[in-house]
Amino acid sequence: QVQLVESGGGAAQPGGSLRLSCAASGFAFNMYAMAWYRQLPGKERDLVARISAQGTTLVDDSVNARFAISRDNANNYLYLQMNHLKNEDTGLYYCAKGRSPSISSGFDTWGQGVQVTVSS
Repeated sequence: QVQLVESGGGAAQPGGSLRLSCAASGFAFNMYAMAWYRQLPGKERDLVARISAQGTTLVDDSVNARFAISRDNANNYLYLQMNHLKNEDTGLYYCAKGRSPSISSGFDTWGQGVQVTVSS
């Protein structure tokens, strides 16, 4: 059974950094695209960044140049490095599994999420 467990969230100050991790199990991690979504207060859950099975990345314009997605296929981990954090980055962040190796095929399973709070 697919399991996605996020960690690394918490509190940060504006301008600070956090690194989110997602431990994946129950499927052939290296054969699927992965992604990070986030749900800001009062908003829908939105796609933030995605990475193909081979490592091609695509980051949403709203966080581009501040956030970076990466993966460790040897250890079944997905990461989101978040730099230059802003108050408006506060929200719940979710790891997601793709439907195929491609980032264009959508995502079908999400973890339970991890809270990120940015404030001074």
